[in-house]
Amino acid sequence: MFKVNNVSKKFRNDFWEKDFFALEDVSFEINPGEIVGFLGANGAGKTTFLKILLRFISTTSGEVEFSKDLGEGNDVFANLGYMPERPYYYPHLSGREFLDYCGRLQDLDSETIKEKSIYWAKELKIDFALDRLIKSYSKGMLQRLGFVSTLIHDPKLIILDEPLSGLDPLGRKEFKDILVRLHKEGKTVFFSSHIVSDVEEICQRVVVLEKGKLMYTGAIDNLILDNIKPVYNISIVKNVSVQEKYSNEYTHSNDELSFFEIPINQKNSFLEKLFQDGVEIAGVEKSKVSLESVIYNLQGEAKL
Repeated sequence: MFKVNNVSKKFRNDFWEKDFFALEDVSFEINPGEIVGFLGANGAGKTTFLKILLRFISTTSGEVEFSKDLGEGNDVFANLGYMPERPYYYPHLSGREFLDYCGRLQDLDSETIKEKSIYWAKELKIDFALDRLIKSYSKGMLQRLGFVSTLIHDPKLIILDEPLSGLDPLGRKEFKDILVRLHKEGKTVFFSSHIVSDVEEICQRVVVLEKGKLMYTGAIDNLILDNIKPVYNISIVKNVSVQEKYSNEYTHSNDELSFFEIPINQKNSFLEKLFQDGVEIAGVEKSKVSLESVIYNLQGEAKL
């Protein structure tokens, strides 16, 4: 759907200071029909990249190429839906008037605007407020209205900047369900977020930036598998003498249990030793890791 080729962007805060890279030699590709999470801490370069992608600003070097399926030149934007993190809405328009305005900007006829507005407003549970002035909307209501305006022209590529911010847990689930549905309908979805668990839940792939540089691009499962420790976590009823006997494997304890970390190829032999010692085993679990912990560790390594 789009390809990023060695994109760099330099800025200068002050005439006397050296330029700094907000993005440095970033390359990756988003394929049609994918749902991809765009991750990075504040200041990683996500917003700068989105501005480049949408042609709000130019690159210092490199380029972004859009698929021919989206059209040529500015025609690309007729097939692109975008919702910024902090959009501005005309406060003295009603929600319905705002959607009508957005539809007309996309050259939709009145009947299509009405049909799509009602459909997506109901799906996003904002239809009850379409005749209210936008200035009376809460943050969550504004998010829902903005998402309707993003989808009203049936775009092929959907770009969202922190779409889940400002939503309560129920609203986040509803948004995620719709993103998954759009993906199943063949839409390409690219969204930035700092809520890693949400990305892990619905995305196939991720793009991770750190201090303007590409840290990782690829499948979430591969990233987790490459960073998982091949160990078993074994817990026993708390036993200080066993902790001392197997001090190299012992990790920690609480009021009731002692915990040990054992390489996969040593699991059976370690369990056999515990049985021989007459130890009561409470649990055996293969080590698990979340995308959030992997990203955190990668960012920590990048700072070293």
